[in-house]
Amino acid sequence: MKTIVAATDFSEDSVNAVHYAADMAMSIDAHLLLLHVCEYPVAVNELQVQYYSMQQVQEAAAKEMEELQDNISKRCNGTLKVNTLVQEGDIIECIIAACSNNNTFAVVMGRTDRGSLERWLVGDGNLPAMRKLQWPLVTVPHGARFNGIRNIGLACDFRDVTETLPAAEIKNILQDTHANLHVLHVSADNGDAFSSKKIEASGWFQDLMSDCKPHYHFIKGTDAEAEIIAFADQQQLDLLIVIPKKHGFLEKIFRHSHSKQLVLHAHVPVMAIHE
Repeated sequence: MKTIVAATDFSEDSVNAVHYAADMAMSIDAHLLLLHVCEYPVAVNELQVQYYSMQQVQEAAAKEMEELQDNISKRCNGTLKVNTLVQEGDIIECIIAACSNNNTFAVVMGRTDRGSLERWLVGDGNLPAMRKLQWPLVTVPHGARFNGIRNIGLACDFRDVTETLPAAEIKNILQDTHANLHVLHVSADNGDAFSSKKIEASGWFQDLMSDCKPHYHFIKGTDAEAEIIAFADQQQLDLLIVIPKKHGFLEKIFRHSHSKQLVLHAHVPVMAIHE
């Protein structure tokens, strides 16, 4: 049975993402695993700093997790299998371990303006920390609700298609959701002014994905991120897929504050799939 792993810190946005994950799990007949990672040390007062023992932190988290599990089970009328896991350690490593021990469909977490998502995605090195994930990562914007997945957008730059396009993973997602695929490409050039390499790459893409019968949208603009987010909002896409690459779309987003804000505040959930 497929499993959706929902990482939560019990904040409003992360609990909303858990609700989104629960509804998604029910729609694709999957189980739900709620994961909370206790990171050490934990400061509880900015003026007079105190530290809870890790045992106290884990006990408090376990209680909150039990309440959240009960809430989700009641919300789904007991029809969804909900497991929980509270662990101590590094959040990335704990997510990887949880995914490795399950038939993971995707990891779901909430977006926030407080910087934790940016820190988790970008990390301390040159590459986003989330590149360590082998499973799709869905980030859910503030207040977003799951209303089914009927139309999926795929942001594509038509570069190194045969080497970087996770065609099998995308096809599996389309099969599970029965969604339509919209391929979005933004360029400052007109569609008939593509370079020979880009034309060749787009041909490879069509060969790889032809059985999915995608709809192609060639958008003219100089700000790719803004154009893609605007299209997703205007066309009411249910999910936007991006493929993080070194020096690619997602990394650029989190290196520039304006683009970063566009994604952090987008109304469309974003799924990142490893190349």
